[in-house]
Amino acid sequence: MITVTLIAATGTECTVQARPGQSLMQAAIAANAPGIEADCGGLLTCATCHVYVREPWHAQLPPPSADEDSMLDFSAAERRPNSRLSCQIALTPALDGLVVDVPPTQY
Repeated sequence: MITVTLIAATGTECTVQARPGQSLMQAAIAANAPGIEADCGGLLTCATCHVYVREPWHAQLPPPSADEDSMLDFSAAERRPNSRLSCQIALTPALDGLVVDVPPTQY
């Protein structure tokens, strides 16, 4: 299992367990993690699963696809250099311990 910690804007931490190959969004939804809305279910059409990926994990991720990059322009919260859509983060054993910050809003 892969352990991921999501930190809400309030500072509340939610630690979830995920299977390799599962997306971060899927793991967060399965664990009822607050702040990940995922309105489109991971189809890359809504940006309501926006997260800020902390280092050193951000540097380990492949760059966002052109579609993800474009969709991040529509996120409700501020876009940052470490912004990603959690539906596009495929969890691998190398990402065990991943920590992401959840923006204060997805809408």
